[in-house]
Amino acid sequence: MRRATIATGTTIAGVVLLLSLKPHHQAVSVARPPAPEPPAPGGHAATATNATYRGQSVDTRYGPVQVEITMSKGRLTAVRVLRAPSANGRDREIAAMALPRLTREAVAAGGAHIDAVSGATYTSEGYITSLQSALDRAHA
Repeated sequence: MRRATIATGTTIAGVVLLLSLKPHHQAVSVARPPAPEPPAPGGHAATATNATYRGQSVDTRYGPVQVEITMSKGRLTAVRVLRAPSANGRDREIAAMALPRLTREAVAAGGAHIDAVSGATYTSEGYITSLQSALDRAHA
């Protein structure tokens, strides 16, 4: 009985110590894109072969996420992030890590059927939702 009490006490103390540790955060700056030009009526702007479509702004637990896509000849060729969570350093750090990866995957996949980034679930879900709404506008 005495061993069980000591083992339980030690385990609880260890868990409390682990939970009280704070991870080291590195400051990361996220470049803000230039102010977007207003889209043409219908939510898109067109050039000779390219058209851009703005996705809906999606409110996530950590802030809004919004993307704009460029379609060329019916294919997704670029994604630009217009809004991303940025209330604090950690939000900016997660956005700097996740958004470029999501953008690469979206362009490679040619759509919104991409995996969420581990550690950035809410931002990923907001990105994918905004991306899908832009794609829906492009195909409307």
